[in-house]
Amino acid sequence: MGANALGGSQLRKREYDEDDVRVRPGKGTRPRTRLRPAHEQAVEGFVVAVDRGRYTCLIGPGIPQPGDNPSEDPLEMGHGPTTEVVAMKARELGRKGVVVGDRVAIVGDVSGRPDSLARVVRREERASMLRRSADDSDEVERPVVANADQLVIVVALDNPPPRPRMIDRLWVAAFDQDIDPLLCLTKPDLAAADTLVALYEPLGVPYVVVRKGGDLGEVESRLRDRVSVLVGHSGVGKSTLVNALVPGAERAVSHVNAVTGRGRHTSSSAVALALPGGGWIIDTPGVRSFGLGHVEVETVLAAFPDLNEEAVNCPKGCTHLGNGCALDVAVAEGRVDAARLDSLRRLLISREAPDDDAQ
Repeated sequence: MGANALGGSQLRKREYDEDDVRVRPGKGTRPRTRLRPAHEQAVEGFVVAVDRGRYTCLIGPGIPQPGDNPSEDPLEMGHGPTTEVVAMKARELGRKGVVVGDRVAIVGDVSGRPDSLARVVRREERASMLRRSADDSDEVERPVVANADQLVIVVALDNPPPRPRMIDRLWVAAFDQDIDPLLCLTKPDLAAADTLVALYEPLGVPYVVVRKGGDLGEVESRLRDRVSVLVGHSGVGKSTLVNALVPGAERAVSHVNAVTGRGRHTSSSAVALALPGGGWIIDTPGVRSFGLGHVEVETVLAAFPDLNEEAVNCPKGCTHLGNGCALDVAVAEGRVDAARLDSLRRLLISREAPDDDAQ
């Protein structure tokens, strides 16, 4: 018998069943849905530091709450117990950035134990956002801190000398976000404060003078039960002030270069610290420039109320840079200070061509 006959008698056609079916797995094991988890059990947190994708947050009754003001119970402004939690940003947060000062919703391991990691799943609505741009011609916003209600502009009266152009920029940035400004003048043993104070008297900017090792009562009362962000050039005494206000803060202190008159950056990132008397301060790295490319021209002018009142007399379409501008008349007649007009015009001009001298 041939081979074909033998094969036909011993081999039968095999029948397939469901065990033979191989289904290719999809990209994920969970069904796709547009619904997002509500995270109803999330706890509220306050971001106090950000470092390489890790967010240090505080949870508990002592964190700032929306609408806090000095008349409220100090338990709500830094006096209550808190737990420090380290978290990462959850995928559902998308492209939303998280910065120091943000109020967030946190899930996962919120015990605060070493090596534990929670997730930030939601960023709450911000009351304010202090931001800057690389220069005045750059409209890309760079967030500084969120939810501050007071901007403390720290200025040394000498070594390094005051830079009114920087003060003006910070004043405009605060005005743009409805943040209260406060001038904090340091190193009064090196120079008097009278000239600088007189320059900003028309704006009605409150100020305090702080002496190293001196009484901090006045500045503490200005900061109490508020969320204040401290901004200034390197070497102006910002970290020294923070260490005096918050014992144990141990913020690194820099020294001013005797040749360049500039300080060295010692704080590399912003950090929020609870004040012993109630309230929070957010210390930021020293800055050398503060661009306002994201601020509208109308807002820049409105931030100078002494000049804005006179600008109503300007011709239609006036750029406030000369050629019939009513502000020149106001200066000539002594109603406004020439230095104030010069500062405004430097800001307006730098929006087209950044001026390093104006920083």
